[in-house]
Amino acid sequence: MMTRGGRIFVILNAFFIGFLVLAELFGAKLFNVDVSWTWILPALGEDRLAMTLGVIPFPATFIITDLLNEYYGRKSVRFTTLLGMTVLVGIYLMIFAVCGIPANDISAVSDEAFRAVFFNSQAIIIGSIVAYLIGQLIDIQVFHRLRNWTGGRHIWLRATGSTIISQLIDSFVVIYLGLGLLAENPISFTDATDIARNNFLFKMLIAIAITPLIYLGHKLINRHLGPEADHLRERASKGEPFVTPFSPG
Repeated sequence: MMTRGGRIFVILNAFFIGFLVLAELFGAKLFNVDVSWTWILPALGEDRLAMTLGVIPFPATFIITDLLNEYYGRKSVRFTTLLGMTVLVGIYLMIFAVCGIPANDISAVSDEAFRAVFFNSQAIIIGSIVAYLIGQLIDIQVFHRLRNWTGGRHIWLRATGSTIISQLIDSFVVIYLGLGLLAENPISFTDATDIARNNFLFKMLIAIAITPLIYLGHKLINRHLGPEADHLRERASKGEPFVTPFSPG
């Protein structure tokens, strides 16, 4: 029989993979955000910011990663990281395979339209795999160093601090690779830098804005797990792995 902690672990991993896949598939589309209502950016000559659509679902993974780090430890987060990478590789291989299948005459989607969307998503996925691994491994280490440094206090500091450092690297690597070096229709280095910077700034604003949701997640998990929550957090803080989602018998 699965324990309550085991059920939470499975649910968090399922949502993590879901939001991760959405971020990669959305990543090829660019959109503009009007910032003319602010006073800082227009003063710098910016009245709108270009970003990838993937920045909308991706911040949800910040909350999930922080909760996994908090209750299940770094080894479990590494498992989630490798699981996510495996899923992305599988998606990449599937996209690569189906892009070679020609559309028939009555298809509403032409080969060119299909490739324009999914082949660029394929490039984003390759870039994301590299950036994702680097960013996640950095996030795990920074989170636990901050946790030990603060003695388990200040959830906001380890959650936001680890996200800022890891996403600074992730944001630039994924754009330089996914929309530049590996893209079928690469954008310029200047445009890639601007988009990566904008993505990073947006992620940071979201990371700060969702800090209350991280506290809410802690409250809900603590309420659902009861004494098991304290046991899980203690094991996670000591670096002990989350052994199994199933209870004996």
